[in-house]
Amino acid sequence: MRIGLLTDGGYPYAGGESGLWCDRLVRGLTQHEFDLFALSRSVEQEERGWVPLPAQVGRVRTAPLWTADDDARGTRAPRGLLARMVTGGGARPYGRRERRRFEAHFAALAASICAVCAVCAGGAGSGGDGAASTGEPGGEGRTSVADAQFTDGLYGLAELAREHGGLTTALRSETAVRVLEAACRAPGTGRTVQTATVPDLLDFVRELDRVLRPLSLDWYDEEGLGAVDLCHATSGGAGALPGLLAKRFFGVPLLVTEHGVRLRAHYLAATDTTLNAPVRALLANLHGRLATEVYRQAAIVTPGNTHARRWQERCGAEREKLRTVHPGMESDRFTELGESGDSGPDDTLVWVGPIEPAKDLIALLHAFAEVRKAEPDARLRIIGAPARGAGGTDVVEGAAYLAHCRALAAQLFPDEATDAHAIGDNPVSFEDLGGAEVPELTDAYAAGGVVVLSSVMEGFPTGLVEAMFCGRATVSTDVGAVVEVIGGTGLVVPPRNPRALADACLALLRDPERRARLGAAARARALELFTVDQNLAAFRGIYLELISHAPVRREAEAVDADGEPRPFATPPEARVPGPWTASGAAPGGRTPSWAAAGPRAVCAGARGAGGGDA
Repeated sequence: MRIGLLTDGGYPYAGGESGLWCDRLVRGLTQHEFDLFALSRSVEQEERGWVPLPAQVGRVRTAPLWTADDDARGTRAPRGLLARMVTGGGARPYGRRERRRFEAHFAALAASICAVCAVCAGGAGSGGDGAASTGEPGGEGRTSVADAQFTDGLYGLAELAREHGGLTTALRSETAVRVLEAACRAPGTGRTVQTATVPDLLDFVRELDRVLRPLSLDWYDEEGLGAVDLCHATSGGAGALPGLLAKRFFGVPLLVTEHGVRLRAHYLAATDTTLNAPVRALLANLHGRLATEVYRQAAIVTPGNTHARRWQERCGAEREKLRTVHPGMESDRFTELGESGDSGPDDTLVWVGPIEPAKDLIALLHAFAEVRKAEPDARLRIIGAPARGAGGTDVVEGAAYLAHCRALAAQLFPDEATDAHAIGDNPVSFEDLGGAEVPELTDAYAAGGVVVLSSVMEGFPTGLVEAMFCGRATVSTDVGAVVEVIGGTGLVVPPRNPRALADACLALLRDPERRARLGAAARARALELFTVDQNLAAFRGIYLELISHAPVRREAEAVDADGEPRPFATPPEARVPGPWTASGAAPGGRTPSWAAAGPRAVCAGARGAGGGDA
């Protein structure tokens, strides 16, 4: 079958765990053909180029979520007259009828965004007012009035963009700002939203244009997303918008995979923005409504862990649609160390990963100071790995944080120098992965008897899984999906608690037999749950399940060039004896799910009630 793979800031552009996962998926499912529909996030990302693509990739269509007019540094929108706003290009001006259509659809969208969203109320950094949704009482997961307005406005704008060449000019027009201002002042809106000023509205329409830019793409025709059998969105939010429209315009089923929930990422990023509170509140409502619509329209949603699954359920995803599929990781490189049975040095803790504030090395250094009081010969090796796909800002922030950690180590251990690379008698060493002391990743995990994860924020902890593949005992903080990943094969302590972290490390350093038992159990668990093979097997089954329930949409493709039936050209119900294909009704008057979509659900080539000639 032909899969439309939708990516947002990842594959086929270089870098990132998401890109690696997509590449493994495409290369592993060799029986399918993949069309890539990729959104890029910055000019720097596009300049880095693509990774080498396998033969399974048939077509690649790309589009930016940025323009040359956008401020790539994320600063505030220009202040001043509306006439000075950037209007964008590429779309012809709307006529009077199109302007009326735009105003009506945008008014519905704006009304839904200005209404308080139950998903967003109280969200971190959202600026929400904490009020309940305007839907039915106790109706979490049901469609509220505001949700209906959002879908009407969203798809109305999408149809307008498809027919008349884009939305950028209209979204950044005086009409859009005037409609948005009226929605903000309407009864029933949140208190924070009501305080929005004209500069705030200008900031918001700029962000709204960026989020809705996929609506203006030229992907929605029979040669684009209309030609695929299944859309697989590798993220939620704006990255899944093309999948929503493919389902809307062509009936293509949508599969959504989220290893990290996009709405949660927006909340975390909102705490660092310079935007005013009304803009943050509007953006939180926008992303909340969009997340709810994506989960509602998806046939199946596959969170990468239970932590992500809880967020998706809170955003309205039905439990029947949710299938947890852990991201697969390569295990072969760790086989030799994992099968060796060596539990590592008895006196050494090792930490491996990109050095950044979320990893909380400050707490780790304070914990190690307590460990040294109890075990004077103990050592800590901090091995920094480059962050995949990190931009210039991430590199600068990481360097500043590393300097701060080295200064703290020198303060905590004043009598023992902490040179950047030399190990010797130093209790703490800062080393680089790929350097002389640690040339390979397996050497990093072999360097210690206990692998430590001290983070205050994690999604899926890939470094923890790598340590498990290596058969290492671990001490981790209880964040993100850590407990789900580690199971009972390691020690887990609260984050930001150096005393608890020190006690757990001491317990394992002093007990080699326990370390060996935990390491063996951890490796067995990782090989069972977190390999590439299990990930591919899960998606192979999901693809077949979705396409088996999908109606045929292109009768000409029911047979191949030799006149032979194409696989999946008819749903399997077509071969079940009885009045399934001829009337579209099941015995007893029930309508099968594959026929519920309407007349196009009838199988191409079906003959008679028995379906034997289908």
